[in-house]
Amino acid sequence: MGTLDGHSVLITGGTGSFGKSFVRHVLAHHDLKRLVVYSRDELKQFEMADELNAPNLRYFIGDVRDVKRLERALGGIDTVIHAAALKQVVAAEYNPIECIMTNVMGAENVINASINAGVKKVLALSTDKAVNPINLYGASKLCSDKLFVAANHIAGNGGCRFAVVRYGNVIGSRGSVIPVFRKQMEQGVLRITDPEMTRFWLTVDQGVQFVIDSLRRMHGGETFIPKIPSMRIVDLAQAMAPDCRQEITGIRPGEKLHEVMIPIDEARQTREFDSFYIIQPSLLMWEAGKAHLYDGHEGVSVDKNFSYTSDNNSEWVDAATLQTMISDEVNA
Repeated sequence: MGTLDGHSVLITGGTGSFGKSFVRHVLAHHDLKRLVVYSRDELKQFEMADELNAPNLRYFIGDVRDVKRLERALGGIDTVIHAAALKQVVAAEYNPIECIMTNVMGAENVINASINAGVKKVLALSTDKAVNPINLYGASKLCSDKLFVAANHIAGNGGCRFAVVRYGNVIGSRGSVIPVFRKQMEQGVLRITDPEMTRFWLTVDQGVQFVIDSLRRMHGGETFIPKIPSMRIVDLAQAMAPDCRQEITGIRPGEKLHEVMIPIDEARQTREFDSFYIIQPSLLMWEAGKAHLYDGHEGVSVDKNFSYTSDNNSEWVDAATLQTMISDEVNA
């Protein structure tokens, strides 16, 4: 039996890189009652429907900015994956209110519509950029994360439960460095902002499975973070194009040298498990004294000076593994 068997699931932003992989995975491995792809781009829905279709799959045009449309789409839905967001850093800086309307107000709409529709679980996708944000996109996702965690108070005991998943770069996703490097390879030069830059790294299939596992584990209010390897951007460039010249261009505005998934300030709320971390909510929302189990375990508290960043990671992707991951992504 799959985690989602018998469930009616809606995914916002369902025509994006994650959404398409999520739909493909659950159709293959879970027996859903209904799966609804909710997004605002009719062309992407048309193209996706040409590739992915099933008797229990529905395509619903709508924007997370429209709470009435959300409530209509959520009729009979018990599980929501919230993946819709404006994600381009530069576009967000140039069009700040548009980013806020989708990423912040859209999140609030998803929360209210889910509560009103009687949804049981909502899991929102976040990003490392929400930690100690230095650009508007990251700040908007931090606001979104806070809204989803606090929504458990609004829903009350026995109401809809909300949680967040936070992870880093997904191989080959739109906006990731791999498609950029592929274009630059045609010119024989790969442009790297800083030779010391590091990033967390995972495949889209790993991201999808972690979301499904987090749905099963969540009690409400948690931020789930997978343990994933780090890699150096220069190693990725070498693995992709060993014969190309590398040009150092300098860090762009709003760009970080290293990614942060768990800052030291959240160490006191963080518990460690074999393959993931959980940041528990800072405000008490669970029954006092009740320990929540995840895969049968409470986890262990991390050190008060703990942080989880791409440069202090204990697991790294070497060049050979990078080449294999890139090859698998191309052939997927």
